Amino acid sequence: MAKKLLIAFAAMLVLSIIAFAAAKPNFSGTWTMDRARSFGMPGDMMQVLTITHKDDTLEVETKITQPNNERTIKDTIIVDGKEHEFTPPAPPGGQTPPKGKRTATWLPGETGITVTDVTTSQTPKGEVTTQNLRKWIINGQGELVIDSYVDNPNISYEAKRIFKKQ
Repeated sequence: MAKKLLIAFAAMLVLSIIAFAAAKPNFSGTWTMDRARSFGMPGDMMQVLTITHKDDTLEVETKITQPNNERTIKDTIIVDGKEHEFTPPAPPGGQTPPKGKRTATWLPGETGITVTDVTTSQTPKGEVTTQNLRKWIINGQGELVIDSYVDNPNISYEAKRIFKKQ
C-alpha cells in the first residue's frame, strides 16, 4: 500500500511540474538590460522595457539611453499569428518613417513568442525592405531574453538582449 501511495504521489508531483512548466510566460514588469551580457547594439546604449502583458497583447515602452540622447518608444505587440500593420519609429535625421507589418506567434508549448517585423523604408537609393525576427523567452533565471535577427539587402546581423526584472 505504501508503495502505491508513493507512486501516486510521484505521479502527481511530475504532473504538477509539467503543468507549471507549460504555463504561458507573462512578460509584464520593468526590465533593465544587462549590458555586459547583451550584444549586437551600440556599446554605449542602455535599455529599460516597461511591459504590460494582458491576454495576447503586450504594451511595450522602451526607454533607450545613450550619451546625450534619450528617447522612449511605445509599441503594441498582438500575439495572435495574424499580420498587423504598425508604425516603426522614424529614423534620425528627419527621414520619412518606414511602413511596417508585424506577425507575432507563441512558440511551441507557449514557452515564449516570436515577433516578425517587415518594414519598408524610402532611401535616396530607393525602397529598402528589412525583416527583423525576434524571439522572446523568460529563461530559467527569470530573465527576459530577446534574440534578434535582422536582414536587409545591405546588412544582416544578430543581437541578443538580456533583461533583469526590477
